[in-house]
Amino acid sequence: MKKIIFISFATLFIISCSNNESIDLTVYNSELSIVQNLENGVLALDIAAEVGVTSFHGQEYAGGFIFHVDETDGSVLIATDYSEAGIIAWGDIFDLDTNSIIGSGLSNTQEIVNGNANDNSVNGIEHDGDYAFKTVLDLEYNNFDDWFIPSRDSMQAIYDNVHVLGMGDFNEELTYWTSTKVGYSPYVMNFSLDWGGVALPGLCTNSNGIMIVRKL
Repeated sequence: MKKIIFISFATLFIISCSNNESIDLTVYNSELSIVQNLENGVLALDIAAEVGVTSFHGQEYAGGFIFHVDETDGSVLIATDYSEAGIIAWGDIFDLDTNSIIGSGLSNTQEIVNGNANDNSVNGIEHDGDYAFKTVLDLEYNNFDDWFIPSRDSMQAIYDNVHVLGMGDFNEELTYWTSTKVGYSPYVMNFSLDWGGVALPGLCTNSNGIMIVRKL
């Protein structure tokens, strides 16, 4: 009888090990959190198909807080405050239009840095010293080095999808730069609930706080 019991336990152990080895971690598991599924390599759209994109909002992941999941390509946008850098100047002041749509912040940031590399003393103002966009493009923070400054619409989504929910680490005492600019007017945003979460035209001559974003 003891021999039979031993064999039964051994068989169960082998079956159990075999089942564990056959689990595909890249397939959505409802017993795990959204972040755990993402860390296992499950695609964002596969998770969203089960729980919806709004369930991602405010989740702390990959250096910041998720504020947007693109339902077309499955990319994920993450934001965090970088006010420890203090308030920082815009940089050279020159005529430039950049994009406002969600996800355009990286190309905006690079475009502004490229523009600062030019001599803008004739039709604008040269800035001497550190400025927001080069600071962020060169930044390594929370173990990542692919940060950029968000566009106007991304900043709105950060406010609506994270801050209003009481999540994130954003400073209501600061006005933040966005990377959206029309002519000589960059859009800025304050996260105070009194402000109402609307990005408004600011002044390049001011110094403001930095919000940083990365795209996965």
